[in-house]
Amino acid sequence: MQQEAASAGEALEVWIDQDLCTGDGICAQYAPEVFELDIDGLAYVKGAGEELLQAPGATVPVPLPLLTDVVDSVRECPGECIHVRRVADRVEVYGPDAE
Repeated sequence: MQQEAASAGEALEVWIDQDLCTGDGICAQYAPEVFELDIDGLAYVKGAGEELLQAPGATVPVPLPLLTDVVDSVRECPGECIHVRRVADRVEVYGPDAE
């Protein structure tokens, strides 16, 4: 099912649960266009104009060309705090709560 979500070209969004973030920065290494560590040592998603979105549960779209990098971030994150879900039905397709 996870591969179907990506291959179907459905719109996906990503968010980080800062309560679980360990601040390792692996996500920012894999996908610096999407993730960045803030001065507090936690990772956040980046919105328009490179702005860090610090509101709890803030989401950004996953650009299709960066999907592999974002999924690698999810898989390598020691805090298991990165969530990728389909925009249409908000079902998590990559991350700790993925089916």
